[in-house]
Amino acid sequence: MSLSISQRAARIVQAEIRVMTIECERYGGINLSQGVCDVGVPPPVRRGAQQAMDAGVNSYTRYDGLAELREAIARKMQRDNGIDCDPETDVVVSGGSTGSFYCACLSLLDPGDEVILFEPYYGYHVNTILAVDARCGYVTMKAPDWTFTPADLEAAVTDRTRGIMVNTPANPSGKVYTPEELGWIADFAVRHDLFVFTDEIYEYFLYDGRKHVSPGSLARIADRTITISGYSKTFSITGWRIGYSVCDRRWAEMIGYVNDLVYVCAPAPLQLGVAAGIDELGDEFYRRQCAEFDTKRRRICEALDAAGLTPSVPQGAYYVLADATRLPGATSKQRAMYLLKEGGVAAVPGEAFYHDDSGEDLLRFCYAKPDDELDEACRRIERLALP
Repeated sequence: MSLSISQRAARIVQAEIRVMTIECERYGGINLSQGVCDVGVPPPVRRGAQQAMDAGVNSYTRYDGLAELREAIARKMQRDNGIDCDPETDVVVSGGSTGSFYCACLSLLDPGDEVILFEPYYGYHVNTILAVDARCGYVTMKAPDWTFTPADLEAAVTDRTRGIMVNTPANPSGKVYTPEELGWIADFAVRHDLFVFTDEIYEYFLYDGRKHVSPGSLARIADRTITISGYSKTFSITGWRIGYSVCDRRWAEMIGYVNDLVYVCAPAPLQLGVAAGIDELGDEFYRRQCAEFDTKRRRICEALDAAGLTPSVPQGAYYVLADATRLPGATSKQRAMYLLKEGGVAAVPGEAFYHDDSGEDLLRFCYAKPDDELDEACRRIERLALP
């Protein structure tokens, strides 16, 4: 017998987002591929973490997180999401929202179970599902507003379907699910007895007066919804790895136990930094952030339009998918590499967000960048000489 990687690992590949970041470094381009959100950490968040370090909060925490953070999350969930949860039993702090989803999948899915994803999807959701030996089903949404129908949901369900993932606001499309659409999903989940996994990491990035609605706030699916979010994007702390899940205590207990086995705990002093941010930053912070990112959204969409790379204008989050058919190349990867080599801007190939070839004409751009860097990227895009 020869040694080899596991069959499970053989199904997992490095995320194209990471690949393009590496390529961007190699060519010295401006990185609009990875959603690092390098626009600055709010002072209360930095100060809270530093004060925690100075006070000696540097040891293991309880497996589900420090009480201060769990309590802050519970207050925030009631205030902003319309979800009542007990910080002692219903909240689990983990290693980022991706870590929270991984622990939920390990806790609630058996090998061979299926989870339905809306595509364009976030690749880490797919790889997390595959990593626990589960499988993916797909509902393909229609551009430019990324719509679907109840019939699309029914066409995706099988006798192995165990859950559905809702990412709102969505990466990579910027879609914000409407109350009507969430109602369809809720009815579907109840009818087929499914878990509803959510990824709400971009919940505070909303445009044109849109409102974020958490699926877990819908009474008929509250007990089957695992609400997953975090502050990596909102507080520009993607490297801190502080995420959380909120759900019925029946599920939260095992998610917490798995979190202990996989991560032990999220970084202790950084938990208190996030708690300080939740408690100290008020509505004005979130309004100002939305306004700033709306300006960035408009700037990148104008540049893409000028270059003939028609954007699907995002409703939320901080990514935009654009039609890349004017760029040379037969695949989205070839088109992305042309843009990087000739234009000095890195984007993510659309193929990273679909299970088939539906994304070959798309590129994803991240506009969570400082204004001077984003402006330079936009100038480079506008200067592209395309047929």
